[in-house]
Amino acid sequence: MNSKSFNPPTRILMGPGPSDVSTRVLEAMARPTIGHLDPVFISMMDEIKQLLQYAFQTTNELTFAVSAPGMAGMECCFANLVEEGDKVIICKNGFFGERMKENVERFGGIPIMVDDEWGKKVDLNKAEEALKNNPDAKVLAFVHAETSTGALSDPESLTKLAHEYDCLSIVDTVTGLAGVPLKVDEWNIDAIYSGTQKCLSASPGLSPISFSKAAQEKIKNRSSKVKSWFLDLNLIMSYWEGEGGRSYHHTAPINALYGLHEALLILKEIGIENSWNKHMENHLMLREGLESLGISYLVDKEDRLPQLNSIFIPDGVDDLASRQKLLNDFNLEIGAGLGVLAGKIWRIGLMGSSSTKSNINHCLESIRKVI
Repeated sequence: MNSKSFNPPTRILMGPGPSDVSTRVLEAMARPTIGHLDPVFISMMDEIKQLLQYAFQTTNELTFAVSAPGMAGMECCFANLVEEGDKVIICKNGFFGERMKENVERFGGIPIMVDDEWGKKVDLNKAEEALKNNPDAKVLAFVHAETSTGALSDPESLTKLAHEYDCLSIVDTVTGLAGVPLKVDEWNIDAIYSGTQKCLSASPGLSPISFSKAAQEKIKNRSSKVKSWFLDLNLIMSYWEGEGGRSYHHTAPINALYGLHEALLILKEIGIENSWNKHMENHLMLREGLESLGISYLVDKEDRLPQLNSIFIPDGVDDLASRQKLLNDFNLEIGAGLGVLAGKIWRIGLMGSSSTKSNINHCLESIRKVI
C-alpha cells in the first residue's frame, strides 16, 4: 500500500452535521500543542467554561466540555443522574429519544416511554400524564432539537412540568445550541448537553454540558458509584475546576479545545441573539426556495427547527443516487432520513458557518438540477 498524506476535498456541509468549520477555527486547531496541565492551557479552559456559560445562558459552575462527541454528553448526564431502579420518563419523538432509553437501561434505570410521532414536537399533555402515573419518577428527559426530524420542542414548559412533579430534567440540545433560543437558567434546566459540530461550527469530538445546583446535589449524594469511570463528574471536575494546580484525569484533546475556544469567541462576537436570528432568517430564505420547487416539509411550520430542515423527497426521485450526485457533482452534502424516515426525507442543515445566503442559493440550484 502506497500511503500518502490525506487531503480531503472541499465540501459544502449542509447535512445534519458536521457543519462547515471556519478558517479561524481550523487555524486555531493548528497552533502548537502544549501540555494539558500547562498553566496557560488551564487558563484557556477557564475561558471555555465562561464562554460556554454564555452560549447556554447560564451561571452554572458545572459547565464544561466533555472530551468526546455529543453522545458522550448524553451518556454523561444519564451516568451521573440515574441510579439502579430509578424511573426515568423519556419523551421520544425521533431517533435520539431511543438512545436515551438505551442509556437508562444500561445504567440500571427503568425507562418510561412517552411516544410521539416522528416529526412532531413533544406533547406536554402526554408528558404530564406519564408524570402523574409515575409519582416515583426521578427524571424527565427529552430532546430540545430533534436532529432526526427537525422538530423543535418546548424545554421551558417541559422542565417546569418536571419540577412540578419533583423530577430533574435532562435535555438534549445537540442541534439546538446557538441555533435557536435556549436559556438554561431562565428555564431552570437541570442537565443539558450539546455538540460542537453543529451550530457552533467547531470540529466534532467535544460535548458542551451544564448542570444546575440541584443536579450537582443529586450527583454528590448518590448512593452508589457512577458506573462510568471516564464520565464520573466527581472525578472529571477535579481537572476542570479549582484555582492553580488540578488533578490529572485524562489527557484532554488539546487542539480540539483550541478550536472550540475560537468558535465560542466567534459566537460571542456575533452575539447569541444575532446567531438565533441569523438561523431563522436563512431558514425562511431556504423555505421559500424549496416551496418554489414544489418541495414540502415534514414538520409543521410552527414547530420547525430553522437550522435543520426535513423535506419530503419528491415523487420519482431516487434518494441515494440524488444525494450522491449532489456530493460528486456539486460538492454539496445533505442528509438522509433515519429510522422510519429513511428513504422518505432529506435533511438540510443550516448550521453555524454553513448557514449563509450563498450556500442556500447553491443548495437550491443544485437540488433543482438533480430533481
